[in-house]
Amino acid sequence: MNITDFSPRFQKLKASLRHAFALQPDGQPLSADEQALLEKVAATVVNQRMAGPALLFLESAGPMNFLSSQALHFLAPILDLACDAREIERAACLLERRDAIPRLIELIEARPATAKPAPAKSAPAGAPAR
Repeated sequence: MNITDFSPRFQKLKASLRHAFALQPDGQPLSADEQALLEKVAATVVNQRMAGPALLFLESAGPMNFLSSQALHFLAPILDLACDAREIERAACLLERRDAIPRLIELIEARPATAKPAPAKSAPAGAPAR
């Protein structure tokens, strides 16, 4: 094999792999379906009064969103038994975007809490203080 034969092959391989691991740039607008899915998740989290734990989880697991999307793709046949397969696929595709988690965090933080916490019960008179 001559070095002149190797160079065009290498250039062709280099050109084909140039964008193999490229990610979508941040700031791309979300489609209407993606925005609706994020709003649905944010509304559910806030209505269940789980905004604090959800924000903590999203902040800590945010850098692994692509890995999470691949796990959803892998587990889709099993999750299809309990959830809508189209929503699982949409969620997995949405998690492939780097800006999905920060946008979800913004939506959760922007939503007002709908349910007010119950007032604390006071101890009955004569009960020992704890």
